[in-house]
Amino acid sequence: MKRKIVVVGGVAGGAGAATKARRVDETAEIIMFERTAYVSFANCGLPYHIGGQIAERDNLFLVSPDRFKKWYNIDARINHEVIKVDRANRKVQVINHTKGETFWESYDKLIVATGGSSLKPPIPGIDLENIYNLWTVQDMDNILQAISSHAIKKVAVIGAGFVGLEMVEAFVNRGLEVTLIEKDKQILPAIDHEMTKKLQTELEERNVKLILGQGVARFEGRDGKVEKAVLDIGTSIETDLVVVSIGVKPNLQILEDAGIKIGSAGGVVVNDYMQTNDPHIYAAGDIVESTHLVTGKKVRMPLAGPANKQGRVAGANAAGGKLKFKGVLGTFIVKIFDMVAAKTGLSEKEIAKEKIDYFISYSATKSHSGYYPGAEWMIIKLLVEKSTGRILGAQIVGAKGVDKRIDVLATAIYANLTVDDLENLDLAYAPPFSSAKDPVIIAGMVAANLMRGEVETININEFNELLGRGEELQVVDCRSISDIDMMGRIPNTDIMPVDEIREWFEDLDKDVPIVIYCGIGYRSYLAYKILKHHGFNVKSLSGGYSVWSGKTPK
Repeated sequence: MKRKIVVVGGVAGGAGAATKARRVDETAEIIMFERTAYVSFANCGLPYHIGGQIAERDNLFLVSPDRFKKWYNIDARINHEVIKVDRANRKVQVINHTKGETFWESYDKLIVATGGSSLKPPIPGIDLENIYNLWTVQDMDNILQAISSHAIKKVAVIGAGFVGLEMVEAFVNRGLEVTLIEKDKQILPAIDHEMTKKLQTELEERNVKLILGQGVARFEGRDGKVEKAVLDIGTSIETDLVVVSIGVKPNLQILEDAGIKIGSAGGVVVNDYMQTNDPHIYAAGDIVESTHLVTGKKVRMPLAGPANKQGRVAGANAAGGKLKFKGVLGTFIVKIFDMVAAKTGLSEKEIAKEKIDYFISYSATKSHSGYYPGAEWMIIKLLVEKSTGRILGAQIVGAKGVDKRIDVLATAIYANLTVDDLENLDLAYAPPFSSAKDPVIIAGMVAANLMRGEVETININEFNELLGRGEELQVVDCRSISDIDMMGRIPNTDIMPVDEIREWFEDLDKDVPIVIYCGIGYRSYLAYKILKHHGFNVKSLSGGYSVWSGKTPK
C-alpha cells in the first residue's frame, strides 16, 4: 500500500525532509505545506541581499514548487497553513490562504518543521511604521521597500547577535547611519567577552554607534512612523527605521495543542530518529531539542546546519529508513565587515554552568605563512577539560582562514580529541594556505604545554581581577620598544625585552608575583622559562597583549 507523508513547513528542515523521503521511497505520496508564499529559500542570505552582496533576489530561492513537482514528485503547496493535528484520526487541518478555504488532509506519517518566529518584545511603540523583524522574504522586501524611498537616513538595530550584526553591515553598505543597541554588555553574546574586542573595534572603525548594556524602553514617532528609540536610561536615539533582532521563538502551537511532549529546553522531545512521543509524527529544525555532544544534555539549537540534517533524518525515517541524528555542537560563524568570528562547543560562560574543571588557552597566529603576502592574524581560544585534555569548546576571531580552522576544531570536538591529538594533527601546508605549524596545531601545542605543566599562565579575567583588587604584582612587558610603540601596552608595566631579560632580571623582586606578557604569548613563554629557572614566582599572561587589548600585531 502506498505510504502518504505530509510535511508541515517548506524551508530548511521541511524541504530537506520531503526530498529525503522521496529518495528513500519513490512510491510515496508526499505533500508539503508552507504557510508563506515561498518554499526552500535561503533564510541566511536575506541580510546579504539587503546589503547588496547578493544582487539578484531570485538567487535566494533554491527550489520552486514547480521544481519540487518535476524533480521530486512532491506536491509543494504555498500559502497553506496547518492549524491543527488530529492524532487519533491521523489528519491535519489546513487553511488555504489563497482561496480562503479550510480542509483536512490525512497522513500515514507526519513531519513537522514549522521553524521559529522572530521575537517581538512588548515595547511601547513597537507597532509604529518602519519597525521590522528580519526572518522571512516578506520582511526583507518590506525593509528594502522602506529604504528605497531615500527618506531613510538613520537606522537602529536592536540586538547584536548574528542577524543584528549582519544587518548593521548591510545598512552601512547602503550608506546609512547606523546605531547598534544591545542589552548585554558585549556584542555577539554567544561568544566570550574578551573575544569580542576586535569585533567591536571593527564596528567603531566603520562609524557604527555602539550602545551596550542598555535596552529600549519605548519607541516614539510622528504620523505613525518611528522617529526615536528611547533607552532605559532615558537617552533618545533618532532613527528613521528600526530592525529588532533579539531572538527567535519556536513555532510549537500545533504540536502542543496535539499533546506532543515539549521538553525542559523549550523544544519538542524527539529520539535519535527525530520521532516524537507519537510514533507517526516526526519533528525537525528550530522546534526540537537535541543532545549537546559535549555535555550530553538537551538543548534547543536554532541553526540552519542542524535543521537540515534533522530534516534529512526525519524524512528518511518517515519513509521507512533508519537514520540517526547524534546531536549538536552549536558551531557557527559570522562575518562582520572584514572580521570573522566563529565558535564551536561550549563557551566559558556555558562551561561555568556545567561545573566542569577546565582551563583556557589562547594562541595568536597568522592565517598562512607570514612571508607569503596577505597573511592575517587570528586569535584562537580553546577551552579544555583539566583532567583529560578533552577539547570542550573553541572560539576564533580573525580576518582570514577562520572558517577552515573552526571546522577542524568542530571535527576534533565531535571525535572527542584531546589537545595532545590536536598538536599531532597532519594538516595541509603550502605558504598561500597555512604554515608548517597550522594555527590549529599551534593552538594544540600551546594547550598541551599547559597540560604538561611546561608553563604556568594566568588568563585575562584572572589578571584583571587581581588588578581590580589592587594585588601587589610585577607586570612585565617583554616585547621590543618598537612593538610597544606600535601596539601600546598595559598601564603600569615594566619593560624588559626578552632578548635583554638575562641582563636585567635581577632588578625584579623574587618575593612579589610576576605576570609577564608579550604580543601573542611566544616571547613571554621564553621569558617565563628564563625567570622560572632563576627562581622567580612568574606566570605568563595567556593570549598576551593581543587578547587583553583586542589588538593584533601589525
